[in-house]
Amino acid sequence: MDASLLGLILGAIVGLILAFTGAGGGILAVPMLVFGLHLTMMEAAPVGLIAVGASAAFGALLGLRAGQVRYRAAALIGAVGMAIAPLGVMLAHVLPNAPLLVVFAFVLALVAWRMFRQTLPRRAGTAAPAAGAERPCRMNPADGRLHWTAPCARALAGTGAVAGILSGLLGVGGGFVIVPALTHYTEIEVRSILATSLAVIALVSVGGVTAAAVRGTVHWPVAGPFAVGAIVALVLGRQVAARLAGPHLQRAFAVVSGATAVLLLARGMGWLGL
Repeated sequence: MDASLLGLILGAIVGLILAFTGAGGGILAVPMLVFGLHLTMMEAAPVGLIAVGASAAFGALLGLRAGQVRYRAAALIGAVGMAIAPLGVMLAHVLPNAPLLVVFAFVLALVAWRMFRQTLPRRAGTAAPAAGAERPCRMNPADGRLHWTAPCARALAGTGAVAGILSGLLGVGGGFVIVPALTHYTEIEVRSILATSLAVIALVSVGGVTAAAVRGTVHWPVAGPFAVGAIVALVLGRQVAARLAGPHLQRAFAVVSGATAVLLLARGMGWLGL
């Protein structure tokens, strides 16, 4: 099958996963490119990042229209991530493919485990995390905005740095880092956390893709169809996602992600001839 057509099909699958599971579903973009088009991690990372970043930008625009994006927090995290992402791209060019596959496998396994845990009912007697007291980023009750302090800025900047490294190195948007960090460090409500995360992913993706493009490692004949397929499928999938999404679908995604992590680990370690 022609690589561009296959890229379009794989992108559409990623778009549907994004529609049904949220931003974290984009982490399967790179494994699909590795197994479906036999790209190396260095080649697959920017292609996956283009699709994830474009899809995140679409979701962030919807969040902006709804007034859910905390744009100052997104700007800080995103600016740091954009500045650090080229370092991740540089490391991807230095490190061999096998170790990158192994690292990605462990990251994907962590994401799968977290998502699976979220689908489990909370144990009796297990309290929800305490709201507020020790979080460095608190809300100003007078205007409903974040009260900016040095500890808050450091926490958000650190989040951006981690997201930037992972985006440039592995081609992931970093939502699995950004969402837990915003939940842990801030008092922002869940809908705003998700919308702000999408805005950050879109910004950080620009840094990673730009750095890869400067180095000439973006496969545009694959990246273009892959991104188009992802965005179109995301738009169409959103029409039915609300009726299909739920714990069972999230659990299925977690299981598929876990199995994919095992395959990536096998390939990275040279097992089974994968």
